[in-house]
Amino acid sequence: MSREPQLERELADSLGERLRDLRMRVGMTQEQVAHAAGLNRNHYQLLESGLSDRAKNTPANPRLSTLVSLCRVYDVSVPELVVEVFRARRDLTVEYRGEA
Repeated sequence: MSREPQLERELADSLGERLRDLRMRVGMTQEQVAHAAGLNRNHYQLLESGLSDRAKNTPANPRLSTLVSLCRVYDVSVPELVVEVFRARRDLTVEYRGEA
């Protein structure tokens, strides 16, 4: 497997774990989060699973607008979400220094 598809899979899995952790922190169900973010429950379940399509087993790659909606529900910024997703990767560096 080439590095790019493997990296995409690992980032999608890391995003799913981060979303699950945030959801548990706020004590909401997947359905409650999906509704609050304006998503359908299946779409949100796929994101937490790191997938965009179960049948094809393709990694999740959500739109920025989807991430913004979820960040509003979880009361975190998009940079805070993304930095944590990348933090699990030792070979990638993403730094957020706050507002410019």
